[in-house]
Amino acid sequence: MSQQRHIDELFEKIWDDYLLIAPSALSIHALLNASDEATHIVNDHIALRTLNFPHMGISALSQHFEALGYKHGSDYDFSDKSLNAMHFEHPNYDHPKVFISELKVEELSDEAQTILYGISESVTPQLMADSSCLFSGKHWQLTYNHYQVLLAESEYAAWFAAWGFRANHFTVSVNHLETLTELANVNELLKQNGFVLNTSGGEIKGSEEVCLAQSSTMADKMPVAFSDRTVDIPSCFYEFAQRYPLPNGDLYQGFVAASANKIFESTNVK
Repeated sequence: MSQQRHIDELFEKIWDDYLLIAPSALSIHALLNASDEATHIVNDHIALRTLNFPHMGISALSQHFEALGYKHGSDYDFSDKSLNAMHFEHPNYDHPKVFISELKVEELSDEAQTILYGISESVTPQLMADSSCLFSGKHWQLTYNHYQVLLAESEYAAWFAAWGFRANHFTVSVNHLETLTELANVNELLKQNGFVLNTSGGEIKGSEEVCLAQSSTMADKMPVAFSDRTVDIPSCFYEFAQRYPLPNGDLYQGFVAASANKIFESTNVK
């Protein structure tokens, strides 16, 4: 099987899992297909979340993309959210980029660390050795009280504890749309059809000046079966990215930390 086929199949499996807890993504696809002349919607990138334990950190997830030809792009630090991140890109820019972040567990309280250490003990090397780990969900039990403890300190920690390994979001490439050629037009269409946008830092984060503009919906709410009850909480969202050319004429392929920092807030409870 060709490398391209392997890449396509992996992203299809990640997409199918994502749709299980982000049903609005299909509605957005239908809306864009009805409003734009593009023959198909192109995914700019996906984002994955994890914890910085050695056996399940960024490198444990990125190895599955690197095995398919992906290369490390840039590093990012989100100190206010206790996060590190890296992005990975394929030499063939037709393939989606991958943005992987990890929580600096040691910066949380002892109580939160204890909960997260318990989660890490359920993640085996055998699990992480197979690319199916990327869309395997959670492998641990979590009480609703423990979710609330994590949420009080880190929305990111609470989200990962509740949802596990899966795409936090996919991203429509505005550059590949035919009619809706500006991100502002996409946002207006979404709002006119009842979708709620993340307004933290403004509806549009970034600009042509930094070669990347981004927006996103607020996450869907879906039921999570905690060990003691089932509760609807934020799941996943859909992002939209418009890339601009560098001085050499090539489209910028990286990410803007200040913008990404606000995109994280698309899964906020409030």
